[in-house]
Amino acid sequence: MADAPETTTTPHVAAPDRYDEMPYRRVGASGLHLPAISLGLWQNFGDDRALGTQRAIVRRAFDRGVTHFDLANNYGPPYGAAEANFGWILGSDLRSYRDELIISSKAGYHMWPGPYGNWGSRKYLLASLDQSLGRMGLEYVDIFYSHRADPETPLEETMGALDSAVRQGKALYVGISSYSAQRTREAAAILRGLGTPLLIHQPSYSMINRWIEPDLLDALGDEGMGAIAFSPLAQGLLTDRYLDGIPADSRAAREGSFSQNLLSASNLDNARGLREIARGRGQTLPQMALAWTLRDPRVTSALVGASSVAQLDDNLAALDRLDFTPEELKEIDRFAVEGGVNLWAQSSNV
Repeated sequence: MADAPETTTTPHVAAPDRYDEMPYRRVGASGLHLPAISLGLWQNFGDDRALGTQRAIVRRAFDRGVTHFDLANNYGPPYGAAEANFGWILGSDLRSYRDELIISSKAGYHMWPGPYGNWGSRKYLLASLDQSLGRMGLEYVDIFYSHRADPETPLEETMGALDSAVRQGKALYVGISSYSAQRTREAAAILRGLGTPLLIHQPSYSMINRWIEPDLLDALGDEGMGAIAFSPLAQGLLTDRYLDGIPADSRAAREGSFSQNLLSASNLDNARGLREIARGRGQTLPQMALAWTLRDPRVTSALVGASSVAQLDDNLAALDRLDFTPEELKEIDRFAVEGGVNLWAQSSNV
């Protein structure tokens, strides 16, 4: 865990008006609602970031009505650090608000050595969930996901593990991430037969990564599932951050999931075109990009990351203007084209 602040303050007292402005949207045909913007802890919540900054972001998010915090077993660095750090923040500040929170985690990518620390086996998923609960100090998560499709493990085994997590009282709902439309329908049918509805799908989705539109959104609507879009800013491409060069402190300048190959001339030109449309709407580019991902009612929420309270507030300002005219959408479509940024396509092609 990152070094805790030297002085531990009294537990956080949440803002009394925290529910006044955030819109909440129903997840498919379920009884669950999520905030239109949720906070993802994929980046900026590992041991390489100050815990005091992480704490300030989480506090501010909850004070602004962000009730959903999304994690995975291997978020860090190192693996597990984001869950451990969030668990400390939860215990220090938000424990008394647990019933107001939606906390999710996932398993599917590499977590520990050997054949049982990866992919989608029952052995891995349930062991990983137990570890996640231990790191966060929780008895259950609200949503537990299969993080990616496993081409080797029978789908019945992976979905059976999710069903077991619910029956054991360790998860209230279950979801999948980066599954194809056909595999989503198959997974939903298996879980429906077991008596545990498949609640939600978490796909990558942005203005330059539109793979969910031809088939997956229809599948989710047919199955009564919701979608929560991750990487709606295309890992920073749909911000001003890279339009005039690569900052030394950016993700693109560090080794990791971001490849500078994504910063192609065409992607940057399209981002600049979209920025001009956003300015005409009185928004920043990331604010418009977030609003755009929410234009379809089948998308319940957009997941944002934040490295500071100021960045979080800037993203939440997207909620001030969620409407689009037909003319704006037509103009956006000139620049909102596939940019080769879907790093998770291998899972959705299984």
